[in-house]
Amino acid sequence: MTAPCSELLYPAEFIKLESPSTQACWFDPLEDSRWDEFLLQHPRASIFHSSAWLKALSRTYGYTPTACTISADVQNLKSAIVFCRVQSWLTGRRLVSLPFSDHCEPLIDIAEDAQSLVHELEQEVRREQWRYIEIRPLEPFEINTSLSRSTVTYAFHQLDLRPNIDVLFRNFHKSSIQRKILRAAREDLNYREGSTEVLLDHFYELFKVMRKKHKLPPQPKKWFVNLRDCLGEAFKIRITYKDNQPIAAMITIRYKDTLIYKYGCSDPRFNNLGSMHLLFWVAIQEAKTSGLRFFDFGRTDAGQVGLITFKNRWGATQSTLTYLRYGVSANSTHLFDLPYMKWKSKAAKHLLSHVPASVLSIVGKMLYRHVG
Repeated sequence: MTAPCSELLYPAEFIKLESPSTQACWFDPLEDSRWDEFLLQHPRASIFHSSAWLKALSRTYGYTPTACTISADVQNLKSAIVFCRVQSWLTGRRLVSLPFSDHCEPLIDIAEDAQSLVHELEQEVRREQWRYIEIRPLEPFEINTSLSRSTVTYAFHQLDLRPNIDVLFRNFHKSSIQRKILRAAREDLNYREGSTEVLLDHFYELFKVMRKKHKLPPQPKKWFVNLRDCLGEAFKIRITYKDNQPIAAMITIRYKDTLIYKYGCSDPRFNNLGSMHLLFWVAIQEAKTSGLRFFDFGRTDAGQVGLITFKNRWGATQSTLTYLRYGVSANSTHLFDLPYMKWKSKAAKHLLSHVPASVLSIVGKMLYRHVG
């Protein structure tokens, strides 16, 4: 249980910060009507903060959303951080902002508010004995805390859509991107979009193929169903077909002035046709003509050099995402990130590469709720 804002449940000797003048408290963003109103007004709020995204996380993985603020119940929200409580016997009990989300900015603009929130988070870690609290800011974010800190970094890419469409196209890498788009046009590929059950089935079959290729279990289909149902019109599946066979698929999400590329997959036998390039180009053109400002290519693991290069060739700006983990222990890392787990991960990938896709799907259903 989290503490109401009027209580101090942990001995003062553990608090390294000066006592703040403003008290922090916790609330349920799915039950508080102020939350989405606050997000609409805040310039750094993203789809990952939204109640729709939180509902999908909760329905699929059983995570409990919670948020910390310095605003009283009767006040409009002015500063807040949103989390999910991840209760896992495998990877530990953690407070994550947010699971399966590329980034999730702490929506704090005043230094005094930050001090109050950090003060509360320190207490929360200790009284609830969380393994760690994880924050996934889009911009660099540092706090003064007595908790131990560790980091994980990713690459992040975003395309500025303000130039006209011809300039955007000319900024693409000529041989790797422009020629692939033109090749897709010559191949007479069919394009379909929407959120129907048929399109979702076609996407998920390709998604399973891609995950098996990379020796990884797929996320459960229920996750994508819940995203579609919770996000509504903001959610779109895009698929290219060759002779009525789905060969590449993508999921995009629209929020405010940004179109987000969240998931993509393809049949490797048809990659030479430029099918995935066509999907990106159609999505970028749609975002541009809709008056959006950014196309978000999402995060990439630091070691995925090929994928980072691919995103750079679209003219996207690369930056670094630094995830911050704070815990009482000096070792506030995810179980799967520990050195002794590396060889187990390699062994698991070797094993998974030899199992049927149906078995991989079962593994995904069991595993992913512990990963977030």
